[in-house]
Amino acid sequence: MSITDEELRSNIQTLLSAAAGKARVLAATKTVDVQTINKIYDMGIDLIGENRVQELMEKLPYLDKRFEIHFIGRLQRNKVKYIIGRVALIHSLDSVPLAEEIDKRAQKLGTVQECLVEVNLGNEDSKGGVPLEEVENFISSVSVFGHIKIVGLMGVVPNCGEKENLCAFFTKITKKFIDIKHQNVDNSIMSNAEMRILSLGMTHDYVQALECGSNLIRIGEGVFGARTYQKT
Repeated sequence: MSITDEELRSNIQTLLSAAAGKARVLAATKTVDVQTINKIYDMGIDLIGENRVQELMEKLPYLDKRFEIHFIGRLQRNKVKYIIGRVALIHSLDSVPLAEEIDKRAQKLGTVQECLVEVNLGNEDSKGGVPLEEVENFISSVSVFGHIKIVGLMGVVPNCGEKENLCAFFTKITKKFIDIKHQNVDNSIMSNAEMRILSLGMTHDYVQALECGSNLIRIGEGVFGARTYQKT
């Protein structure tokens, strides 16, 4: 990955202009070096997200302390202990066993971990997330954990091509978000849920996500340019 400061600043201004008054911009920093990441704070982005626990832990000592850090990738139960108390928000809560582990680790630290419920909008077996129609029941099932706070939903749309198809998926999760926020569902599930954040939209679909109500967009290549992955 090689991007000039001018390109970085231009990318960020484009995103901030698009999101102004609608959403926060999260810079997805997978594979991005710390030196480049730290530049974006003074360019206007104060929120970053990492996909991998090991990569986050390696970068953490060197990241600008002013950043708000989220974890946005699939989270294994055995990795939870490394990130509790170090990230403001986990975007990928999708199972009761994972919730149990997060709760246990947060309790040990005397904290409450904020989480988003990851929603599998396409019911794809290859992806994590709770099916849309099961979101209320899932929130209810994790309401027993006193050290977790559900603060919204996160969704990734399937590869569906056309803008109309994207908007259809985005609209479904937005409606679910609003229904829960306005307590149009069984109030008994609301004890640990406060719908503040709707995390929808990445580099190639954030425009449609913003149109459909997203208030947090997760942008990688749109900030840092095309990624370069090491072969393993």
